[in-house]
This record gives sequence, structure tokens and C-alpha cells, in this order.
Amino acid sequence: MMGSSLLLAQFLCLLFFHSHSQPAHSSSNFSSSVKLCPGDQSLALLQFKHSFPMTPSSPHGFSCYPPKKVLWKEGTDCCSWDGVTCNMQTGHVIGLDLGCSMLYGTLHSNSTLFSLHHLQKLDLSRNDFNRSVISSSFGQFLHLTHLNLDSSNFAGQVPPEISHLSRLVSLDLSSNSEELMLEPISFNKLAQNLTQLRELYLDGVNMSFVVPSSLMNLSFSLSSLRLWYCGLQGELPDNFFRRSNLQSLDLSSNEGLTGSFPPYNLSNAISHLALSETRISIHLEPHSISQLKSVEVMYLNWCNFVGSNLGLLGNLTQLIELALEGNQLGGQIPFSFGKLKQLEYLDLKFNNFIGPIPDVFVNQTQLTSLELSYNSFQGHLPFSLINLKKLDSLTLSSNNFSGKIPYGFFNLTQLTSLDLSYNSFQGHLPLSLRNLKKLDSLTLSSNNFSGKIPYGFFNLTQLTSLDLSYNSFQGHLPLSLRNLKKLDSLTLSSNNFSGKIPYGFFNLTQLTSLDLSYNSFQGHLPLSLRNLKKLDFLTLSSNNFSGKIPYGFFNLTQLLWLDLSNNRFDGQIPDGFFNLTQLFSLDLSNNRFDGQIPDGFFNLTQLTSLDLSNNKIDGQIPSSFGNLKKLYFLKLSSNNFSSKIPYGFFNLTQLPLLDLSNNRFDGQIPDGFFNLTQLTSLDLSNNRFDGQIPDGFFNLTRLTSLDLSNNILIGSIPSQISRLSGLNSLDLSHNLLDGTIPSSLFSMPSLRALLLHNNLLYGQISPFLCNSLQYIDFSHNRLYGQIPPSVFKLEHLRALMLSSNYKLTGNISSVICELKFLEILDLSNNSFSGFIPQCLGNFSDGLLVLHLGGNNLHGNIPSIYSEGNDLRYLNFNGNQLKGVIPPSIINCVNLEFLDLGNNMIDDTFPSFLEMLPQLEVVILRSNKFHGSFKGPTVKDSFSKLQIFDLSNNSLSGPLPTEYFNNFKAMMSVDQDMDYMRPKNKNISTSYVYSVTLAWKGSEIEFSKIQIALATLDLSCNKFTGKIPESLGKLKSLIQLNLSHNSLIGYIQPSLGNLTNLESLDLSSNLLAGRIPQQLVDLTFLQVLNLSYNQLEGPIPVGKQFNTFEIGSYEGNLGLCGLPLQVKCNEGEGQQPPPSNFEKEDSMFEEGFGWKAVAMGYGCGFVFGVSIGYVVFRARKPAWFVKMVEASAHQYGKRLRRKNAPARNGGRRH
Repeated sequence: MMGSSLLLAQFLCLLFFHSHSQPAHSSSNFSSSVKLCPGDQSLALLQFKHSFPMTPSSPHGFSCYPPKKVLWKEGTDCCSWDGVTCNMQTGHVIGLDLGCSMLYGTLHSNSTLFSLHHLQKLDLSRNDFNRSVISSSFGQFLHLTHLNLDSSNFAGQVPPEISHLSRLVSLDLSSNSEELMLEPISFNKLAQNLTQLRELYLDGVNMSFVVPSSLMNLSFSLSSLRLWYCGLQGELPDNFFRRSNLQSLDLSSNEGLTGSFPPYNLSNAISHLALSETRISIHLEPHSISQLKSVEVMYLNWCNFVGSNLGLLGNLTQLIELALEGNQLGGQIPFSFGKLKQLEYLDLKFNNFIGPIPDVFVNQTQLTSLELSYNSFQGHLPFSLINLKKLDSLTLSSNNFSGKIPYGFFNLTQLTSLDLSYNSFQGHLPLSLRNLKKLDSLTLSSNNFSGKIPYGFFNLTQLTSLDLSYNSFQGHLPLSLRNLKKLDSLTLSSNNFSGKIPYGFFNLTQLTSLDLSYNSFQGHLPLSLRNLKKLDFLTLSSNNFSGKIPYGFFNLTQLLWLDLSNNRFDGQIPDGFFNLTQLFSLDLSNNRFDGQIPDGFFNLTQLTSLDLSNNKIDGQIPSSFGNLKKLYFLKLSSNNFSSKIPYGFFNLTQLPLLDLSNNRFDGQIPDGFFNLTQLTSLDLSNNRFDGQIPDGFFNLTRLTSLDLSNNILIGSIPSQISRLSGLNSLDLSHNLLDGTIPSSLFSMPSLRALLLHNNLLYGQISPFLCNSLQYIDFSHNRLYGQIPPSVFKLEHLRALMLSSNYKLTGNISSVICELKFLEILDLSNNSFSGFIPQCLGNFSDGLLVLHLGGNNLHGNIPSIYSEGNDLRYLNFNGNQLKGVIPPSIINCVNLEFLDLGNNMIDDTFPSFLEMLPQLEVVILRSNKFHGSFKGPTVKDSFSKLQIFDLSNNSLSGPLPTEYFNNFKAMMSVDQDMDYMRPKNKNISTSYVYSVTLAWKGSEIEFSKIQIALATLDLSCNKFTGKIPESLGKLKSLIQLNLSHNSLIGYIQPSLGNLTNLESLDLSSNLLAGRIPQQLVDLTFLQVLNLSYNQLEGPIPVGKQFNTFEIGSYEGNLGLCGLPLQVKCNEGEGQQPPPSNFEKEDSMFEEGFGWKAVAMGYGCGFVFGVSIGYVVFRARKPAWFVKMVEASAHQYGKRLRRKNAPARNGGRRH
């Protein structure tokens, strides 16, 4: 019975199909009883085919894969050909499908295609017609119902003849050249005549002149309309959304299109809606959302949402796809989203959602794609995510997720794409990651993952893209990495990987992109690297690779981008580079390449970017550089290039960016530079160019940055420089330029940075006529007069440096405090007078550097420093300031440098400075500080201090031993050769801290302070007591000066641990005992002054002590041995040296035996008891005190006369 029913059903279906079949056939249903295609149509098809070369590639590119081949055989029935459909009764060709058939060339209006008048369906999509105009001949296809010209590189205007195709049901002109345009007249005709149109796709067609209201004229039968990126602008009528048949609408990426959605009485037919990137207002209100219940697909990215009731979208329970990207939506994801149980695709990226991911996804088990990136989600990943077992793509990047990835997460076994980048995930990668065997793309970059890559990771054999960059992975790369044979892109940069690259790594032969930069890989590049023949992007920069580049490396002939910078490659640049003829970017900077550039190098004619900077390449620049005519970036700085620049070099006429700085080029600046008319940035600094600035420079009118600093240029600054009206930055510093600063410089409209320091310029500063300047440095010239008031109107000014002109005068106006963006103010070493404006302490939280030292300023230090300020450098040295140091300076919590020396400040030591944790330099020398140290009250106070100078004051009491114990920065030797400057700032990185110090007996200005410089100067005070042993811990000290105090006791042997010490001055104290033998170990010691103490015994011999002269020891009557004339007694020089950290009271060993001690102790005891008895009986101790004080005073006067200084290191009067 069941069998009979089945046969009957099959018969009825066959009968129904036969009765409704169309009288047409194609190659798949051809029958010999049907008429053959007419010969003229067969010939027309063949001629059409032969008019286009069949090519697998084109300049425009085909947008499908794999492309079809048109294999039509002449002499056969064309109705049997692929893509050809014929009428079954007449044989006429009624359908032609050549979509994605590799057709390339121009489609002419006389093409035989247009003789096929019976065509009903024509598909030429996804070919390349080379910007052909859509021919008016298309209007001859009067029977056409379907026309598809999508993605075929047509250009020009859409012909109005298209409107003749009145039977059209579907028209697709989308995704062609950007120059394809539909004029209003043609559109209106199309809208009026194509009354049967149901599908209209015009994506990317320029319709900017079409008025949105004219869309109302389109056929009412229209069910699908796509006008993506058509340039529509103006208001869309509300009625448009009420079209009863409209089911699918895409108006996205028309940024000028306005209107309101949804309107009242919306058509319930809409199921697919895309309004992304328009200015149409989206109203989230109950009455409007309720009309969208049939919507299945909704794309509202980057829209204008009105109302914040996002939860209403949870009522659209038919939704399958929802995209709300980039709408500044905030708060938590609404729980009502949990009702969207049909949802397969959800995109909420680029919003402001916060908090942990809620459990709303627990019911959305149909989700295949979830995009939550670029929000502010935080916390751990919820366990409920494991319910989304159909997930194919998950992107959570750029949030604040943290913690470890939960174990259950790796049960999402359908995942093919996973992106967790730019979060704060941490810990080791779990072994269970291997469960995600379908993963095609995995991105874990920019997290805190650590440890080694687990072995199981390499079971993910479907991976084509892997990015683990910017984490803390470590160890060697495992050999099992070779299992990932499908990898196309591998990025492991910015981790802690080390060791050599394993051999098996080079079995990844599908790799096109490889980034191992910023790790600690080492060793030579293996020859097997040549196996990666598909590589087009390779960066190995910032590792420890060394040796020469192997010749096999140059088999990577597909390379487009190669970066080997910041390694230790050496030798000459190999000739083999000429094989890499497709390279457009090459970076070999910061290596050890030497010799000359090989000639073959200049066969790389596709290069657009070349960086050879910071190597040891020498010789003259080859003239064949001119072959690299596509270069837009060329950096040859910091090499040993010399001589003159050859004229052939100046064939690089398309070059915008050129850096030849830090070489040894000499002679006058060549005229050839003036051929490089496309230059926007030119850096010739730090060479030996001489002569005047040539006038031809000012023909380079595209220049935005010009740096000629640190050369030997002479003469005046040409006034024609103002012709460079687009100049943003001009640096002529460190030359021998003279004359006045041309006033035209002050009226250049785009100039932001003007650096003329360290020249011989003179005259007054002209008024500033433009408001663009942000960075001014005229320091170290011969300028005079007052600062022009117009400076204070430069509202964007961030740096003003006029130091060391010496003749700039006048008061510092309080109007300067109106420069709210000022970061650097340096007016030091001039002749400014008057008071310091009190507002300077709190006018700007952004001020980093305030240097007014070396002027004639008087009054008090500004007393108010606001909380939250960012001051790093404060220098008022060398003025006439009085009063005290204001306590509010503790608000400068980032202060690194404080110099108030050489003033008249009358105060006790400002112990509150210990509250400033960043202080590295404190200089209070030559003031009237007095009193004793109280000792630290803050843990680790002054822990970063490296320069501490309190000399020439009246401080008293014992040395601040407890502070010395906190000087952590002085206890470790810093090898950094850089200079002190404001940290973590951009504009100020070029500003280097300066200081004036008493250095090795002379006063020296340090225009730059090396980070490694450490000095302690407490000289010329009234300190008493002993030298503390803890000074021996300050191992980074280069200078120690405790001279001209009243220190007693012995020289600490622990000072022998100060192995970096270059200058030691303990002169003019009351030190006794012998010179410790340990000081001989101070092999860097250049200056030693122990004069005018009470030292005795032999002077140590050896190393630096053999170089010191008599002046180092004079005034110590008990010393003997060279270089003094006093010879030591026999055996006196053979005393055993004391131990390194000997306690002070062990000094009895130096000159005192136990018998002498016992005798002294006994006599002292008898004398003490006798005097004590007399005092006790008389009850008048004052006479005894006066007697002792008088004796001490007379002894001190005799000692001073006897030890009067004969040189700089002697005791002051």
C-alpha cells in the first residue's frame, strides 16, 4: 500500500513539473528533438568571447574564486555551451551567464553581444571590463528581465537607455568603479519606466545628485532595494518606509542621508533592514519598535539613536542578525536580549557597555557569531558562554577582561575564529586549548599571558592565522610548531622568547606573514629560512640575531616587506638583495653593517621605504641611488657617509622624506636638493656642511620640516624662508649663524617649532604675528631687550626657551600665566629683574620645567603650588631670593630636580622635601640654611637622590647618617649614558636638565646631566662628629666633598668601596689617624684633597696615589712619605691595613697599644674623680666650663693660623 502511494505521488509531481516547465533549455536539459541555436547567434557568442583575453588576473582583480573558464567549441550547438540558455522551441539564446569568467578588456558598443536581441537574462558580473562605459546598446535588450553587471569595473554614466528595459524584474549595477554615476534624469526615467522591477541593486553607484524624495517614484512592486554607499544626501520621506511590498532595504553608508525611523504605520513586510552609517534618527520607543516584529536582519551600525531604551529590541523575537556597532550605547547588555532565541549573529562592538558579561546569552544557543570588542566589559569570562556550542566566531578584544580563561571555555569546539586581544587575561595557556580543533584564526595579543606555549597547542592543525604578540610568553619555540602546516600568518612579537629558531619552524611553507620582532632570539639566521618561499611580510627586528645574512635568504623572492632592524648583523650588505626585486619596504637600521652599499642594491626599483640608519656604512653615497625613483622614505642617518653628495642622488624627484643626519657630509649644501620638489621633511643635521643657507631651499615649497642643525653654517638667516608657508618645524640650531632673526619668521602661518639656539644671533626679538607657534628656543645667542608682549598671546605655546642670552632684560610679566598649555619655561642666565610672578606656582598643571636661574630676581619664591601639578624641574639658582622654601612645594609630587642654590634663603633644612618620591637632584648651596638635620620621617625618603649639594651654608650637628641609608640610587651603579630629562612626556623629550656644580675644585656648568652622575657635597658648613661608615655604601658616587667642616675621628676605610669616585675632598676638618690603605683601590680617583687635618702616618703608595701632589696632603704635620719631603721612620710604612668596614672605636689599633690605653684610662679616672669631687662640693661648675671653652678657642685660633689655606681646597676664613 505504501509503495503504491509513493509511485502515485511521484507521477503527479512529474506531471505537474512537465505542465509548468518553461520552453527553454540549457546544456543540462538539452534534447536532440529541440531546435539548434541559430548560426548567427552562435557566431556572435564566439566573436564576443574572442574579443576578451581570458586571464586569471587583472589590475582590478576578480572578486570570486575560483573563476570559470569559458570553453565554447566552434562547430557545436551553442545551446550546449556552459552559461548559455536557449528557448526550447525556437533555439534563440535567451540566457547568458558569464559571471566570474575572467573576461578582461573593454566592452565596446558595437560588440556582437548586443545582436542577441532575444536575451531575457544576462549576467556579466565579477569580470573586469577595464573601466568601460556601460553602453547605451544595453537598451536594445527589450526582452531582458534580469541584468547583472555587478563588480565588473564599469565606469562613466549609467545610460538613460537602461530605462527602455521595461520588462526588467532585477537590475544589479553594484560594486563597480567609483566613477560609475547615475544622474537624476536617468534615475527618474528608470524609476518611471521599470514598473515591474522587484530587485534593484546600485551599491557604490554615485547618486549624489539624486534627491532622496525621488526614491518614492520607484516601482511599488519593489521588494528588495540596495543603495549602499551611493552618496545620497538630504531627507528621506517617512512614506518610503511604508511601501507595502518592501522586504529588504539597505541604505547604509550614505552619511548625508537624514530622516526618521521607524515612522508610524510602518510596513510589516520588512524583514531585512540596513541603515548603518547614515544620519537617520533611530527612535527606540514602544509604539515604533512594535511594528518591526517581522524583522529578521537589522544592521544599525554607527547610527543616530534617539532614546536609550535598548531593551525594547528584545521584543523583536524573529531577529536572526543584529548589528549595533559604534552607537555609544552604554550600561549593561539588557536582559531582554535573552528573549532573542533565534539570534545567530550579534555585533555590539565599539560601544560603551560596562560590567561583566551578563548571563543573557545562556538561552541564545543558536548564536554562531558574537562580537563584543571595543567596549568596557570587565571581570572574568562568564561560565554561561559554554552554552553557545554553535559559536563559530567570538571576538572579545579591546575590553578590560581579566583573570584566567575558564576551562569550560574550550568546549566551544565549533569555533573557527577567536579573538581575545587587548585585555588583561593572564596565566599560562591551558592545555585544553587543543580542543578547539576547528580554529582557523586565533588572536591572543596584548594580554598578560605568560609561561611557555603548551605542547598540545600545536594540535590546532587548521590554524591559518596565529597572533600571540605583546604578552610575556617565554622560552624556546617548540619544535612541534612545525605541525601548524596551514599557517599563513604568524605573529609572536613583543614577548620573551629566546634561543635559536628551531629547524622545523621552516616547514611552515604556507607562511606569507611572519613577525618575530621584539624578543630575545639569537644566533645566525638559519639557511633553511629560504624554504618559506611564499613570505611577503617578514620582520625579525629587535632581537639578538648576529652574523652575516645567509645567501639562501635571498631566495625569498616574494618578499614585499623586510625588517631586520635592531639586531647585531654585521659585515657588508650582501649583493643578494638584488634578487628581492618586489621589495617595497626594507629596514636594516640599528645593526653593524659596514663597508659600502653594493651596486646590486639599486636594482630594487620597487622600493618605497628604505632605512639604513645607525650602522657603520661608509664612503660616498652611490649616484645609482637615483635608480630608486619610487622612494618616499629614505633614512641614511647615523652612519659614516662622507664627502659630497653626488648629483645622481637628486634623481629621487618623488621623495617626500629624507634623513641624512649624523654623517660626515661636508662642503656647501648642494644645489641638487632643489630638484627634490616633493620633499616634505629634510634632515641634514649633525654633518659638516658649511657656507650659507642657499636661497634655492626656498623653492621646496612642500617642506613641512627642515633640520639643518649642528653644522657649520654661517651668515644670516635668509628672509625668503617665509616662502616655505607650509613649514611646521624649523631647526637651525648649533651653527654659526649671525645677524638678526628675520621678522618674516614670526608671521609664518603653519610654524609650530622654531629652534635657533646656539648661534651668534643678535638684536631684539620681533613681535609674533601668527598664533601657531608651540615650541620656541632662542637660547644661547646674543639677543637683548625685553620679551615682546605678543609672546604671551601665543595661546598654544608649550615651550619658551630664551636662556643664556645674558642681555634680555625687564620684568617677567604675570601675563605669562595666561599660557595655559606651557610645559617648559626657561629664561635662565639673562638679566631679568623684579619679582617672580607668584602665579607661576599654580597657573598650569601641565608645566614641567621652570628655570629662572642666573638672573637678578628678588623677593620670595612663589608660595603656592597647586595639587595635581606636573612640575619636574624647578631651578631658581643664582638670584637674590630671600625668605623660606614654601611647604606647598610638596604638592609637586613628580618633582625630579630642585635647585635653589646661590640665593639668600634663610631657613632650616626643608625636611618636608623627603615627601617628594621622585627627587633626583637637590641643590641648596650658598644660602643661609642653618640648624641640624632632624632625620627622616618617611620610609625610603630621598631614595632616588643622585645629586645632593648643601655646601656653603651654616648647617650644623652630625652628618645626616639616616638619610645616607636611604640614598638607594647612590648605592647602585647606573650604566645609562643618557641624560636627565622630563620622563614620559612628548614635547619635552628634547629638553635636557642642566646644573652648575662645584666639580673637582672648580665651578662647572653641566649643560647636560648624565643619568649616571652622582655627587654628594656638604662642604663649608658646621657639621661635627665622625664620618659615618654608611657612606661606603654609596657606590655610584663620583664626587664626595665633606671639606670645611669640623668633622673628627678617622677616615672611614669603607670609603674604599666607592670605586666610581673621581673626586674626594675631606680637607679642612679635624680628622685624625692614618689614611686608609683601602683608598688605593679607587682607581678612577683624579682629585684627592685631605689637606689641613690632623692625619698622621705614611701616605699609601700605588695606583692613583702615585699621581697626587703635595697639595693633597699639606697641613697634616704627622704625615710622611711621597710626595711629601718628610720620610717615614723605618718600619712605619709596614703597618697592616685595617679591614674594609672597621668600626670607629677599633681605631685604637692605629698608634695606640693596650699599655698606653691602660695608662691613659688610669690617669683619666683619677683626674675625673678629683675634678668631679671639686665640682660637686663647690656647686659652681661655670668657672670650669669657661676655662675649658677658653682653652679650646685659643687652640682653634692657633690651628687656623698655622693651617691657613694655600690653595682652593684649604679652610675658608
